[in-house]
Amino acid sequence: MSARSGALTGTRVVVLEGLGPTPFISMLLSDMGADVVRVARPRHRSAREIGQTKGLAPDRDVVNRGTTSVEVDLKDPAGIESVLALIDSADIFIEGYRPGVVERLGLGPDVVLDRNPAIVFARITGYGQTGRLAKSVGHDINYVAQSGVLHTLGHPGQRPRPAVNYLGDYAGGGALGAYGIVCALYESARSGQGQVVDVSMVDGAAVLTARMQGLRAAGLFADEPGTNHVDNGAPFYDTYRCADGRYVAVGALEEDFYRSFLAGLGSGTDAWPDRDDEMNWPTLRTLIADRIGTRPMTEWADIYAGTDACVTPVLNFPEAARDPHNAERAVFVDVDGVLHPAPSPRLDRTPARHPGPSAREGADIGDVIADWAAGYVRVHSIH
Repeated sequence: MSARSGALTGTRVVVLEGLGPTPFISMLLSDMGADVVRVARPRHRSAREIGQTKGLAPDRDVVNRGTTSVEVDLKDPAGIESVLALIDSADIFIEGYRPGVVERLGLGPDVVLDRNPAIVFARITGYGQTGRLAKSVGHDINYVAQSGVLHTLGHPGQRPRPAVNYLGDYAGGGALGAYGIVCALYESARSGQGQVVDVSMVDGAAVLTARMQGLRAAGLFADEPGTNHVDNGAPFYDTYRCADGRYVAVGALEEDFYRSFLAGLGSGTDAWPDRDDEMNWPTLRTLIADRIGTRPMTEWADIYAGTDACVTPVLNFPEAARDPHNAERAVFVDVDGVLHPAPSPRLDRTPARHPGPSAREGADIGDVIADWAAGYVRVHSIH
């Protein structure tokens, strides 16, 4: 057992296997040094298939990096008792089932907090533990729609387009869920008492709208999508197609940045209409699009390099990994041929662990229980 780094070193986490935000939270905690044990249902498949999710092999399942997986039959009382034995030595317990499911299994908050009064019990759902939709099924697109966020993601008169599943699963549920768990863990260290953390992806996505709510109340953010400064409404905050079919992102909001942007576009822009008059926005968008369309993306990147124009090439994942800035900061790390995003944020005194291979599958739960009971921190998947 080698040394483990990270601000959460010594913290033990038991998580019931799930999708979306649940493994993402596990990854965030593990990156910061927590010892995460994932309780998976028995696969009843060959060793080669163990751990695969819809064809995703364990060594490709990046969100499960740095965790240990144990297989437990949660329909067997002996399996439940083994999970409770893990919980006895844990600091955090995470489940992502619909309300009432873990209670029926015998792993509800009353049982868990009675056995371990200081534990943080995190419940990750789409709609939360209360409310008329609490037991409804859904996915990221549903939760983001329910929160009002999806309505803002589109152009006037066009259908909203979901931002993959970044906003509901990973931002609203995952990142804010991890934040809530760490807040409860911090309080528990002072009070000695645990508590239930109700993580709702709808709630979390709604929190992301805080700034826009204030702007809307002040009459500075319209409900019609694609008509505001930062939702593709302004022609100086949008993406444009280049001559090679690639795109650049323009974020020249401030006047000084806009002047730098126009300077890079070449001569004749001093006669363009006033950007502060929104009636001119359609004309400006056409003028900008026509000018950007004359050069390939890499040429625009060179033209604007080192300027304050706020123009960035729209990179794909491999390009983002090779980008000089990202490479200097090691924003992405290659682990056995798999591109991993590096842990974030960066702590200088207790840095996160270097990403290693994804989950260690099929560990013996008895060994994990024994290690935890003896006070050991299980270390794995570290380079």
